[in-house]
Amino acid sequence: MKNHNDRTRNQKHHKNQGDRREGNQNKPMPKEVMEEEKTIPEEEIASTENLSVSDVDLDEDELNKEEADEIAKTFKRKKPEKVIEQEETYHTPEEDWEEYLDMDIRTGLSAESKKIAQNIFLSRGLSDLPNPESVSCKEYDYRACKLPSHDWTERLKISLDYLEFPIAEVRFKNSHKDFFLLPPDHVFHVGDIVAVEAATGHDIGIVSMLGVQVKRQMEHKHVKVEDVTKKLYRQARYADIEEWIATVQKEHDTMLSSRYTAWDLDLKMKVNDVEYQGDGSKAIFYYSAEERVDFRELIKILAEHFHIRIEMRQIGVRQEAARLGGLGSCGRELCCSSWLSNFQSVSTHTARTQQLSLNPQKLAGMCGKLKCCLNFEQETYKQELSDFPSSNIQLKTKKGKGIYNKIDIFKKIVWYSYANDSSNIFAIPLEKVKEIIAMNEKGNLPEKLEDYAIVNQKKFDEGNNYSMDELKRLTDA
Repeated sequence: MKNHNDRTRNQKHHKNQGDRREGNQNKPMPKEVMEEEKTIPEEEIASTENLSVSDVDLDEDELNKEEADEIAKTFKRKKPEKVIEQEETYHTPEEDWEEYLDMDIRTGLSAESKKIAQNIFLSRGLSDLPNPESVSCKEYDYRACKLPSHDWTERLKISLDYLEFPIAEVRFKNSHKDFFLLPPDHVFHVGDIVAVEAATGHDIGIVSMLGVQVKRQMEHKHVKVEDVTKKLYRQARYADIEEWIATVQKEHDTMLSSRYTAWDLDLKMKVNDVEYQGDGSKAIFYYSAEERVDFRELIKILAEHFHIRIEMRQIGVRQEAARLGGLGSCGRELCCSSWLSNFQSVSTHTARTQQLSLNPQKLAGMCGKLKCCLNFEQETYKQELSDFPSSNIQLKTKKGKGIYNKIDIFKKIVWYSYANDSSNIFAIPLEKVKEIIAMNEKGNLPEKLEDYAIVNQKKFDEGNNYSMDELKRLTDA
């Protein structure tokens, strides 16, 4: 029985070494394993090919059936997994389109994010689907709508009858708003779901502003009273809201379908958003393109497929970011989608005036253009810069001429370096700079810049490694 135990121990050891070789065919065997394997006599090593119980010289007198089964389990190997080769299949664009629609792009997100993503009326400023039985609800008032408005007259202890100005502002999807004439025999409130006049049929929207605020809003947008001709019909009925909900549910699929169609037609355009009219008879396709696009064939295909009237409306990249919304690098909601309604041109000169690093990644906003907020403090910087000397003025000293490098507007500091040694720069207070300039005008030369400097440091040119082509892409050309 002792000889049998020795054989079993050697066989187990040899089996383990064989398994290691199978799992690590491409890896070199450790040196200690090879030395250990050499110590085993060759006559006691069984073959590792197709190892089974029958390959072992067992003494039937010494082994019973249970021991034989136990040894068989010891030598039992794991069968290799079968590799099934899959044939490459060709998918038509229609099949890819159906497969894409079946995908759940919201998997892996939190429960709250799923709830938000599934709310198709979030783009219309509603926290949930509208209730067909309640067309006048306070929660339809502001919530998450783009470019929201606040009624500052609510806290005033004066009577402001909005019927004195019979025009209301109605909001639709994202930042789409318009003015409508109020009927004289009805009373409306902010947040009411209403039916309004459209070019063909009617549309469904939410009242966003009334009374004196509308008058000031029209003045801000340069809209004349006589230019407002569309009418606000009435509050939306039960059937109107049900039809509105069913129509809005088709917008996302329609947008994706139009994108695929534009790609098939090789049109250099991007469909950013689709907005259905409340009665479902018309849809507005918002798109952006760098060049002129002939989309007549696209309109024909979309009209035949969806059986609606098509309106193509081109918007810029800034308007695209304003419609879709998002968070800026500051962590707050985009200005263009929260309060900014007038877009002004932004140039790289603005960044230079504010002494900012010309880094395209830092200067660009979510739209890919220069951030609109660069204009917010531009006038303040210009006013403060008027107190600083010109960058062309050199500071003359006995040691050499001081060349202008940069300034710090907030700390009132100017950096200079010697003309023959540009690697070292000196931070000199603005008052000292003016003092040196006054001495130079009188013909006097100070000893050196070091006597006036508060900080000496090595020169570091941040932002000089970016080409002008990268910066020009950010401007509103």
